[in-house]
Amino acid sequence: MIVGLGGLGCPAALYLAAAGVGCLGLLDFDVVDKTNIHRQILYTEQDIGKKKIEAAKEKLLKMNSNINVKVHEVWLSSKNALDIIKDYDLVVDGADNFSTKYLINDACVFLGKPCVYGSVYRLEGRVTVLNYKGGPCFRCVFPEPPHPGLIPTCADGGVLGVAPGIIGSLQACEAIKIILNREALIGRLLLFDGFEMQFKELKFNKNPNCIICSENRIITELKDYEECAMEDQVEPEELKELLEKKQTILIDVREQDEWEICHIEGAKLIPLGELEERVSELKKDEQIILYCHHGGRSQRAAELLKERGFKKVKSLSGGIAAWAEQIEPEMARY
Repeated sequence: MIVGLGGLGCPAALYLAAAGVGCLGLLDFDVVDKTNIHRQILYTEQDIGKKKIEAAKEKLLKMNSNINVKVHEVWLSSKNALDIIKDYDLVVDGADNFSTKYLINDACVFLGKPCVYGSVYRLEGRVTVLNYKGGPCFRCVFPEPPHPGLIPTCADGGVLGVAPGIIGSLQACEAIKIILNREALIGRLLLFDGFEMQFKELKFNKNPNCIICSENRIITELKDYEECAMEDQVEPEELKELLEKKQTILIDVREQDEWEICHIEGAKLIPLGELEERVSELKKDEQIILYCHHGGRSQRAAELLKERGFKKVKSLSGGIAAWAEQIEPEMARY
């Protein structure tokens, strides 16, 4: 089972299909967008607007007509994860958010299935094998997900297209080794740094008191984690009107390199990591709207300001990506 047909899932699926893995389950609910193509190598410009699972199935069967491809056009949740994953021997985690990664880990623990974990950020990546041959699970090292928006996803922070290609290929390699019952990355986190062109390895052990995979488990059922849920959001069109009337202070909580690619006119840059020490630059009685790339970091920033007594704080729904799509189509996108 490959969960997520994005930057990681595409190369993993290609190599597993080419290797002749008899049955591939594909799970995704998204459609192909132009901004996907630089890293999601299953798709071409002719696939823009198509469902990813349909485009992927077509390409994989053209590569190897002898394989069986099953598609699941759903959002993986606590309600369907066990029913879907139970029919597969192992899972390749191609998810791009922590809530889904924890859900995959937990479902694999409950079902006794190995999971090939992968993640990317900019030109860096990580790979390991979880819940295999008595080895550790994800919660052995990271018991709980980070606060929503605290850590940028690859959609927020950006990713160079070759990085998920490298990590997804390594995931396919580990999946094939598991199928062949060979040694895998159990208790070993492989770190790839494309900037320095180095591989490093961190070893980690199974936690005897892990909250899900030990005898002392306290998690007994699947749980959905909210990624970025918050009521106080503003749509791009509404923000445009507020800016025209000069009725709001606009704060960009992305990083300097993202700001240099594009930013909304009139905004002030205060990266999320600097917000606490620079909070004195803002006035509690002013209307403040924050934005990031897709909305995760700005919602975390809004929560931080509210904790410090700011009442009139909102986050731009969909971030600058939504602004570029709806308000400034000529704006550079990344």
